[in-house]
Amino acid sequence: MTRITPHLRVTGAAVAACALLSLWAAGPALAHGAPTDPVSRVYACSPGGGSSSTAACRAAIAANGGPFTAWDNLRVAGVGGRDRQLIRDGRLCSGGLPGYKGLDLARTDWPATRLTPGGRLTLTYASTIAHEGTFELYLTEPGYDPAKPLKWSDLPARPFATAQDPALTNGAYHIGATLPADRTGHHVLYTIWRNSSTPDTYYSCSDVVFPAAAKTSAPAKSSAPAKSATKEHATPAPAPSKSAAEPSSAVPRAEATGVDSTPVASDADAGSGPSAPLMAGGAAAVLVLTGGAALALRLRQR
Repeated sequence: MTRITPHLRVTGAAVAACALLSLWAAGPALAHGAPTDPVSRVYACSPGGGSSSTAACRAAIAANGGPFTAWDNLRVAGVGGRDRQLIRDGRLCSGGLPGYKGLDLARTDWPATRLTPGGRLTLTYASTIAHEGTFELYLTEPGYDPAKPLKWSDLPARPFATAQDPALTNGAYHIGATLPADRTGHHVLYTIWRNSSTPDTYYSCSDVVFPAAAKTSAPAKSSAPAKSATKEHATPAPAPSKSAAEPSSAVPRAEATGVDSTPVASDADAGSGPSAPLMAGGAAAVLVLTGGAALALRLRQR
């Protein structure tokens, strides 16, 4: 009879140990995450991020020596709030980790999200398990040059928004904030997630673009007519057919009286204004009187 029990016991112990190691290794991974909106460089260039074929992501993957499969594992242990002392200038997007160094490339063509200066922002930070910690949101200063490596001096001393222990909803943290109103062009939204239940700090760079502020047009001038309009600027009042409008320097009756809006017009065939009919009537009366005097004189001579 063949005895195989010791061999099985050793094999079972080895399997159990491997299982425990696997669970231990997988456990911390559940606490990882990164911004998906505005999309972070590490997520955009990951196999599932949808932008791995862009020029910037191809260059980042080449500099990395491999794809960003572990897009949710960009974390540094034991920082303890000493970010500016431990993370060197030009290494902010990678957190100084060699496996993410491609994210530090100074380029102007990273996948970017369009934002509105002074508008509302809802940061979506994907994660797979609720975790305690504080989020800090920074936005590069006005005048930031994306063609140069990101430095701490490109960021303000204080974040423009923070959130402590937000709720995990549908696999993500949602952080609302009001954006600074004085940014235009290409900027970087820099997010720091300081875990309080683990010794880890997460770093991420999200490229964003702010459109230039629209120029406001000059206020329209008042369209009310001046009291004494000149010929160059006065508008002739509409007149009936075959009639001439008043001279452009005249004030319409509607403005003068405030009652009648009918423009005053003259008869073009009778002369030059309302006095022409009176002149015609007077001439006729003179002719009648002259003719009567001549007839009376002839009768006397007979």
